[in-house]
This record gives sequence, C-alpha cells and structure tokens, in this order.
Amino acid sequence: MEVSLDTIDLQILTLIQNNARISNADLARELSMAPSAVLERVKKLEQKKVITGYTTQINPTAVQQKLLAFIFIRSSESFGCGKTGEELAKIPEVQEVHNIAGEDCYLIKVRTADSASLMHMMRTSLRNIPNITSTKTTIVLETVKEQQQIIIPKN
Repeated sequence: MEVSLDTIDLQILTLIQNNARISNADLARELSMAPSAVLERVKKLEQKKVITGYTTQINPTAVQQKLLAFIFIRSSESFGCGKTGEELAKIPEVQEVHNIAGEDCYLIKVRTADSASLMHMMRTSLRNIPNITSTKTTIVLETVKEQQQIIIPKN
C-alpha cells in the first residue's frame, strides 16, 4: 500500500505521534491552518489507514505486568500459512506477534505478572496450539528503551 504524503501530512503525523491528545485547534495553530482544513486532512489520513488508531501508554508495572519476555516459536505449518500466528495473537498476554525469517517461525512479545504466570500461560495457551513444535524464551532483565513511535521523514 503506497500512500503519497505531503509535508503537511508528515507534520500532522509528527504532532499527533508526539501527543495523541492534541486538539484539532492546537494542530491548526501549530500548522498555521484553518481547523476545518486540518480536521479534513486527519480524517483522510485515517481513511487511508495511515493513522490506524490512538492509544494510551500505561506503565506495565503499575498494573502488575512486571515480567517481559520474548519467545521464539517454531511451527510445523508451511511458511506463510499464518494459522499459528492467528492463534498466538488471541492470547491476552501476547503483545506482539512477528512472523520471522530463520530457524524459528515466530517471535512474540509477552507481558505477565511474574515467572509463574509466564509458565502458566505457556503451559495452557501455547500448549493448546497444535502446530507449535518448540519454544525458546528470553526474559528481559532491564528495558533500556521501548517505544512505539516510528521515524517520520521530513519532506
């Protein structure tokens, strides 16, 4: 999906990414544009699926999600089938599912309360997915940087 974005679109994306709660009036003021024109551009960016949603970042520790782990998963399904990935995506503790190149088939990012809850999730949820042949788990000791923001080019 190739979408053409001009300088104003890129500025809107930068401002919204930095503060998803920015008001339309503040966006218009920052861009020196009429609020109606800015609103129209934002709606078009949403329709084109350039803006796919607005989220709130929550400190995982505040909600007892203290353990972060990455799990490499091998699957017996043929490449590109995707059924295992779809099943992995249904697990509430799984935050990300990536189909990867190499010996393993998937890399998932998981948050749980502690190692016991991670083990429980693996023994119940992962065990119930028939195509999984092996897993390799890496537990994060410290996060130095974690962000969802992407680099928006300057035109």
